[in-house]
Amino acid sequence: MNFRFSADDEEFRREVREFIKDELPPGWMGTGLLSEAKDEQEWEFALQMLRKVGARGWHSLAWPRQHGGQESPTRQFILSDEMYYHELPGVDLVGTLMLAPAIIRHGSEPQKREHLPKIARGEVVWCQGYSEPAAGSDLASLSTRAVEAGDHFILNGQKIWSTNANRADWCYVLARTDPNVPKHKGISFLLMDMRTPGVTARHLPNIVGTYCEIFLDNVLVPRENLLGEMNDGWRVANTVLGYERSGVHRIAAARRNLDRLIEYARQTVRDGEALFKMPLVRHQLTSLFIEAQAVRLLAYRVLCLQSSGREVSYEVSIARLAGSLLQQHVASTAMDILGPFGQLDPGSKWAPLAGFRREYLYSLGATVGAGTAEIQRNIIATRGLGLPR
Repeated sequence: MNFRFSADDEEFRREVREFIKDELPPGWMGTGLLSEAKDEQEWEFALQMLRKVGARGWHSLAWPRQHGGQESPTRQFILSDEMYYHELPGVDLVGTLMLAPAIIRHGSEPQKREHLPKIARGEVVWCQGYSEPAAGSDLASLSTRAVEAGDHFILNGQKIWSTNANRADWCYVLARTDPNVPKHKGISFLLMDMRTPGVTARHLPNIVGTYCEIFLDNVLVPRENLLGEMNDGWRVANTVLGYERSGVHRIAAARRNLDRLIEYARQTVRDGEALFKMPLVRHQLTSLFIEAQAVRLLAYRVLCLQSSGREVSYEVSIARLAGSLLQQHVASTAMDILGPFGQLDPGSKWAPLAGFRREYLYSLGATVGAGTAEIQRNIIATRGLGLPR
């Protein structure tokens, strides 16, 4: 299998890197996730980037041409990979990468005309109304009800772990419309305006900082906002989840943190010796580097299937699981190396990585515009990992 990108796609990668180099603020310490802006200043900057990406037509790279897209999952992959690695917000995970494909596949023509152009331009922010206090891993046990009332549904219930619900414009909601059938068969998928009376979104204090809970009190949702068929919402929901699991975002973020950790180990001296020269540290970081490359190949496999139009099933679940495990392994190793001070918030003068900026890439003779693979080769070479260049 050939995982090389075409010359045109590599040219697009260079264009994305130039965009990142121009837009990345000096000393930026924020997140690359629109969904994880920690304060209003970061949120406003993320919205600006969302619209700038939209102005370039990059939100719809993988969409069919009749909906304004370029029919290029590869370029969508490249955009996400570069933006998440360099932590520049602007990729709309929930709206562009998850919901839009479901609208294209299951939506009516009026729904496509109403929502796709706004998502493509970066004009609206979506959140997800899936999980509930008693329905998380067993999502089909959800109890939020949607009762038909003429040309509307009346929603009552509660959703939880809804990222950015307190800032979002719209929400896609799973609700039970038939309680008298097997639980997977009585669920419908609804598009809900967050400004509708009866909708209350409240921030839920947590370590991530962006989760919310949503309360639905006799909320009226127009019947035309039913996505897909009545009581067939489980199928639509799995379309959304399939695209979420196939993303490269968590893998790119983990690779970024791993590169930071490798640099920290190279520069930090304890007992007269750099951490990176200690066998246990070298072994842990080398193992993580190999794992990161293997996980990235799983993402390439999914991309290959998507680009060729072939069916993707278990592959996305494997990539999702491997990506999550990589994130956990990087975080666990970081805590082993950084020690108790690694728990401190970014910005603390005692936090080991508080002073890290993107400038460390420049110190290796690479720029933000340089290739990710080139940066990694430079990092390996300067640290003496002993892996082939």
